[in-house]
Amino acid sequence: MKVARFSAGAGARYGIIDGDEIVVLTGDPMFNGFETTDERLPLSDIKLLAPVIPRSKVVAFGRNYAEHAKELGNEVPDAPMMFIKPNTSVVGPGDAIMLPTQSEEVAFEGELAVIIGSIAKNVAEADFESVIFGYTIANDVTARDLQKKDGQWSRAKGFDTFCPLGPVIETEFVVGSQSIRTTVNGDLKQDGTVDQMIHSVAAQVAYASAAFTLLPGDIILTGTPAGVGPIVNGDTVDITIEGIGTLSNPVRSIAK
Repeated sequence: MKVARFSAGAGARYGIIDGDEIVVLTGDPMFNGFETTDERLPLSDIKLLAPVIPRSKVVAFGRNYAEHAKELGNEVPDAPMMFIKPNTSVVGPGDAIMLPTQSEEVAFEGELAVIIGSIAKNVAEADFESVIFGYTIANDVTARDLQKKDGQWSRAKGFDTFCPLGPVIETEFVVGSQSIRTTVNGDLKQDGTVDQMIHSVAAQVAYASAAFTLLPGDIILTGTPAGVGPIVNGDTVDITIEGIGTLSNPVRSIAK
């Protein structure tokens, strides 16, 4: 089931994608369930928004694909490498990735994203599915020069617009060998599969929840395959994950 957060005029609403229409829900399904209204809207009449705005945090894992670590000259970490992006970095499909004036080297990173659906603390790997609401697509945008300069990743990963999410949450997605591909202006840059992760989704949920409580709506970014690269003003980044859809965002410069 593909769940969307959308606008059709004023305010954000929620619905279930059904063909070329959206069935409107009574409220946020994470808290109100999947009770529907009598309203259906054509997809052509709505704007898809970020499918969730984390109330707390975006938890991300770095260097979780061996070839990606290698391409940047890094070793694969023995333990999961975890960091946090602020919820203010989240934008939706079609929203612009804004290039900050502080950086001269901003890069895309296409990733599978996990949406946490319930309060989760010290979750065992065997129980990870019990706290997941669904999956979506993310772009872990990174100011690569600042990442190298700062020695830690908060600023480089945390600018406003540096976490595009969407287009929908797929509640029935089961992690297997689905393809994950990123194109820039139509040119293929990343072409991997989600089973190339070093640390599984189960391991990431367990590791993160052992450190801090995960709240409904929190997001886990699971790492990116090889092929990351720079983006510049005027580019369009499309990330496609089999079974979920395509997240597309333009790239724009912030006026100096």
